Amino acid sequence: MLLSIQLATAQYYTNKRHENKNNPNYDQRKKLTYGFLIGLHTTAYQIKYSDAFVTPAFDSVYSVDPEWKQGFVLGFIVNYKVAEFLDLRITPQVAFYEHQLAYRYLRTTGQPTNEQVIETTMVELPILAKYQSIRRGNFRMYMIGGVKPGIEASGKKELDAITSRLSVREFNLALEGGVGFDFYYPLFKFSPEIRFSRGINNLLKDPNNPFGQPLSRINTNTITVYLVFQ
Repeated sequence: MLLSIQLATAQYYTNKRHENKNNPNYDQRKKLTYGFLIGLHTTAYQIKYSDAFVTPAFDSVYSVDPEWKQGFVLGFIVNYKVAEFLDLRITPQVAFYEHQLAYRYLRTTGQPTNEQVIETTMVELPILAKYQSIRRGNFRMYMIGGVKPGIEASGKKELDAITSRLSVREFNLALEGGVGFDFYYPLFKFSPEIRFSRGINNLLKDPNNPFGQPLSRINTNTITVYLVFQ
């Protein structure tokens, strides 16, 4: 009798939780789902000095300092359910970046700082794996990670050819990882998430101009907060 009462009580609360769920069959209804995202990011270059930086030719330059700058992202989501707790996600997106390097000189040169600002519009295609927890009511958390290739779409080759400025490559490849939370509503699913992106290829394009010679490598570091709607 006690066992029957316990089973009945457990079934009652299970049904009650199911009744209170918004869109209870959302994750089982379709293998393929779609959505869109917007994001705000802060980004900075990570640099490595070249051997030429310590030569007499650059004795007036005592540091090159990356500075963090803000930007935003707009994109779409194609999400495929691989297993109960594993999804594969592709998110074609357009990202607007601004990177800045401050070249600091000795005071005797009369030019204490020269700031090189690189503005880029990147078309990116992150390919991500999403590993998620059990859904509890209208909430679940997840981890997400993968690769993010991107190519510049703003077309500044003509500007690079006629001006003396820091020149960077048009293609970037980054590793990306982060965490997020799914919130289920009656008509949609809302997922805020935060990701860290680390570029793995060298973006320095012209190491022979005055701003490229002190450097041997440039990589990107980006922290992005996404708002995802599905």
